[in-house]
Amino acid sequence: MKLKTKLIIAFMAMMIMPTVFLIVARRVFEPREIGELQQMFLIIVFFTAALLVYWVYRTVSVPLAKLQEAAQNIKDGNLDFEISAEADDEFGELCRDFEEMRLRLKANAEEKVEFDRENKELISNISHDLKTPITAIKGYVEGIMDGVADTPEKMDKYIKTIYNKANEMDLLINELTLYSKIDTNRIPYNFTTISAKNYFLDCAEDLYLELEAKNVEFEYNCCLEEDSKVIVDPEQLRRVINNVVSNSLKYMDKPKGRITMDLKDVGDFIQVELGDNGKGISPKDLPFIFDRFYRTDASRNSSKGGSGIGLSIAQKIVEEHGGNIWATSVEGSGTVMCFVVRKYQEVPMDE
Repeated sequence: MKLKTKLIIAFMAMMIMPTVFLIVARRVFEPREIGELQQMFLIIVFFTAALLVYWVYRTVSVPLAKLQEAAQNIKDGNLDFEISAEADDEFGELCRDFEEMRLRLKANAEEKVEFDRENKELISNISHDLKTPITAIKGYVEGIMDGVADTPEKMDKYIKTIYNKANEMDLLINELTLYSKIDTNRIPYNFTTISAKNYFLDCAEDLYLELEAKNVEFEYNCCLEEDSKVIVDPEQLRRVINNVVSNSLKYMDKPKGRITMDLKDVGDFIQVELGDNGKGISPKDLPFIFDRFYRTDASRNSSKGGSGIGLSIAQKIVEEHGGNIWATSVEGSGTVMCFVVRKYQEVPMDE
């Protein structure tokens, strides 16, 4: 019952009851008995007024005490409590609004804690990944300064190593910069409608030339019966393919590497499958491979290069295209990375 209704009931009871009582008393009782009835009436009115006041007071005081206690808890930083709205009046609505505010504050606080944790982890991982090439560069520079590179061949080897390590740092910084832009939605995507067959064929031809130079076998299969158009950012989606393939090459453990690319029609989506014959991923690591900086080796050995965020970048780009990315793997046999992008469908205009 609304508080306004309760106040109206109390007011009407206090105004109508005396009038009704006096009318009945004049018609039923003798004039000499009315004096005694008036005293009784005053007593009844007093207790009735007291009950009505207590009723209204309880309606206000109980939820007000809950709100006051809740406000104190929030002031003290405690958000692990619940405000129950028992009444269906204005104070009940206020309690429900207060509970909703508490839940939002708690969610924001938990999100901030998680954000701070991720930032600390990010700084720690960046420091670790930058330390490896820097340590190598310092070691080779000290070798040159101490005269260890005392032949032209050694000097050439040291300089090339320093150059390669500097390139690793440059690649790492570029990937981190790109990840930061993607994570804060600061990458201007240039979406365009293109032919799926033509686009992925171009990607496959580029991969063939790149992998041939690395003595890695490549096979492309287009299983599309009919061509379909897709709305993609060609540059960013190509980055997805390159990141996946680079990850496959990084962990390739076979003397003769092999990469496959299959294009399939799966209803409203075009599915791309990139497979390899590498060492595979263990079931315990598979759910986490798209987490940033996650590596399957517990030591986080950076000897294979890279920042550990290539697949995380690929996931973000695919999701920005309205698609999804996942992986299947068999240890010792290889891994298949799959992602889908939605087909372009024209909506007929009503005449």
